[in-house]
Amino acid sequence: MLIGTMNHPARDVVAEIEWMAQAGLEFIDLTLEPPRAAAWLVDLKAIRAALHKHQLPVVGHTAYYLPIASPFESIRRAAIEELVRCLHAFAELGARWMNIHPDSNVPMHDRAYAAQRNIQSLRELTDFARACGIGLMIENLPGRFNTVAQLAPLMDALPELGFHLDIGHANLLVETNSADELIARFGPRLRHVHLHDNKGGTQDLHAPLGTGTVNLAHHLRSLKESGYDSTITLEVFTPDRHYLNYSRDVLRRLWDAAG
Repeated sequence: MLIGTMNHPARDVVAEIEWMAQAGLEFIDLTLEPPRAAAWLVDLKAIRAALHKHQLPVVGHTAYYLPIASPFESIRRAAIEELVRCLHAFAELGARWMNIHPDSNVPMHDRAYAAQRNIQSLRELTDFARACGIGLMIENLPGRFNTVAQLAPLMDALPELGFHLDIGHANLLVETNSADELIARFGPRLRHVHLHDNKGGTQDLHAPLGTGTVNLAHHLRSLKESGYDSTITLEVFTPDRHYLNYSRDVLRRLWDAAG
């Protein structure tokens, strides 16, 4: 299992890679989004050199707010174009997988419409991704896309689509954390994991591990039992990096103890 984290999109990407390497992190969850890390702004050659220098693999991450289900076709098309730009950038950086967040921001339209628009966009993007040699994976999000019942229409319609499990998200806007059911259904397609803590309800706190109500030991054991042994991103968003380093050590200890 490899432990990594995500770059801050308002900071220089190469500088972010440098401190991650110094902290002993083992890959970068590279998000390409404004204000400083957008695909059209970053220096891909410099990023590639920094990744090579520190022997850090890269997982592709995209902005969570791209409107791929917009009822406005011109806006949906613009979101597709931006994601294609990200695909080309990640291909140049050697990423094997890129995540996409399902879009539920479709006021006055029902769940079925939102699902179909997401499927339409994901199907189009899959063709571009295949040409780039990159797999696409969908991340669970609180709200309309956070349970098996909510995600199955997308996953079943697109057999090539990988699954990106966010265990922190699975603890939000649900009666009980949905990670177990998601692993049970989509485990064979699981390609990447995000981990952070929160206290349930509606607040996506991205807090240090052990400071909320997420049953970390249980979910890591479930991951191991499913056969997963790949990348886990610590999405711990605090100004003091001490808490990220602490969370890294907690994750490694709990993973090793999971058997």
